Amino acid sequence: MSKTFEDFQFNRQILNAIEESGYTTPTLIQQKAITPILSGNDLMGIAQTGTGKTAAYVLPMVMKLKYAQGNDPRALILVPTRELALQVLEATQILAKYTDLRITAIFGGLGPKTQIETIKNGVDVLIATPGRFMEIYLKGDLVVKHLNYFVIDEADKMMDMGFIPQIHKILEVIPRKRQNLLFSATMSQRVENLAGDFLKFPTKVEVTQQATPAETVTQVLYYVPNIKTKVNLMMHLLQNQEEVSKLIVFCKTKTTADSISKYLVRQYGEEQVRVIHANKGQNSRINAINQFKNDDIRILVATDVAARGLDVSDVSHVINFDVPLIYEDYVHRIGRTGRANKTGDAITFCTDAEKMHIEKIQKLIRQQIPVADIPSGIKVAETPYDERQTMAREIDEQKRKADPTFKGAFHEKKNPFAKKAEKTKKEQKRSYTDPKSKEARFGPKKKGKGKR
Repeated sequence: MSKTFEDFQFNRQILNAIEESGYTTPTLIQQKAITPILSGNDLMGIAQTGTGKTAAYVLPMVMKLKYAQGNDPRALILVPTRELALQVLEATQILAKYTDLRITAIFGGLGPKTQIETIKNGVDVLIATPGRFMEIYLKGDLVVKHLNYFVIDEADKMMDMGFIPQIHKILEVIPRKRQNLLFSATMSQRVENLAGDFLKFPTKVEVTQQATPAETVTQVLYYVPNIKTKVNLMMHLLQNQEEVSKLIVFCKTKTTADSISKYLVRQYGEEQVRVIHANKGQNSRINAINQFKNDDIRILVATDVAARGLDVSDVSHVINFDVPLIYEDYVHRIGRTGRANKTGDAITFCTDAEKMHIEKIQKLIRQQIPVADIPSGIKVAETPYDERQTMAREIDEQKRKADPTFKGAFHEKKNPFAKKAEKTKKEQKRSYTDPKSKEARFGPKKKGKGKR
C-alpha cells in the first residue's frame, strides 16, 4: 500500500498542488481508493466524514483529465447540498491549481442565468446538486455526451433528501460508457440498491465500520429533564472560552436554531454568533460559513443542513442540543470536529422523549456513548406543564410505532363512556344477586307486559 503521494506516479503539477495544500501523507481512504480509480475501475467507498475522501476521487480525476478540452463537461460530481458543492469546488480548484482545467459548481438558491453562462463558456469538471443539474439540462443549456467520469458523493444523504428520482433521470441521460464512483459515510440498503443500479463490478473500499464515529472524537452524553436545563448546561460549558474555542450547536428545527442563536447573541454579542438553516438565504449561509472558517465568529448554530459538507478545520466542540431523528446524522454531526487527525469533543443533550433515539443511535454506531452527570451548580429547571405533555405524547407515539396495539397512557381518559358503561354493568349484577330485589326472586321484568 502506498505511503506517499509520489507512489501514485502523479505528475509534477499535481504533486506541487498537493504539497501547497498542506497534505503530507495520504489518508487511509486515499491509499485504498486512488489506485483502483486510476486503473479505471468503478468504485464504492465507505468512509467517515473528514477522512479525505474528496481528494481520493479528485486527485485521480485531475490526473486523467489532464488539461482543458472542448466546451462540454467531461466529469460530473453530484452532491446533495449547496454547501457541499462549494466545498468540493474549493478542494478541486486547489488540487487542479497548476492545470488549466475549468471547474464550476451549479446549485439552487440562486438564479441559473449566471451558471448557464459559465457552462456555455466551457467547463471540464461540473459539480452539481441533482435538482439544478436537471433544471439546466432540460433547458437545453447542458451537453452531457462527453461525460466519462461520474461521482456521487454523500450518497446516504442523497437518499435522506429524496433525490432518488432525479438521480435515476440523470443516469438515463448521461453516456453509458463512463467510470462511476460512489462515496458514502454509511451503507444502508437503499444506498446498496442505488450502487447496484449503475456501478459495474465495483471495487469496494471501506476504511472503517459503517457509521462509526472517528476515534479522534471524544463523545459524552448528558441526560437532562427539559429545554431550559439544556440551555443552562450549554452556557456552563461555554464559560471556558479557551477550551471551547470553536463550536457548532446542532438543533433539530429551524425554530429552535433561531431561538438558541438569539439567546447566544444576547450573551456574547453578534460578533461571535451566526445561524444557518434552510430558511436563510444562500449569501447569508455562505457568509456565515466563511466567517466561521476564518475564525471571525466563535459559535455557529445550525440545523442538519450543515451536518454534511461543512469542512471547517479546528472545530473544538460540537453540541447536539437536540438528538437527531435521522440516526446517521449523528455520525455526520460529530464528524465536524476531530477532523484531519485532530481531536475534538462531541456533547449530546438528551431528554426522556429522546432516549429511544439515543438507544437506536448507539445500536447504529455499535458503541455506548459515555454518560456524564450534570455538574453541580447547574440549575436543573422544573419542566413546564406544556413541555411535559409534549414529551409524554412523543413517548406515546414512539411506543405506538414499536407496538401498534399500544393505546397510550391516557387512552381511558379519552373515552368518557368507558367508566359509565362499567358502572352500569356493576349495578345490573348487584340487582340480580340482591335477595331483597324483585329481579333476584322473579327474574328481570319483561318489556311490554305491564298493566294497561
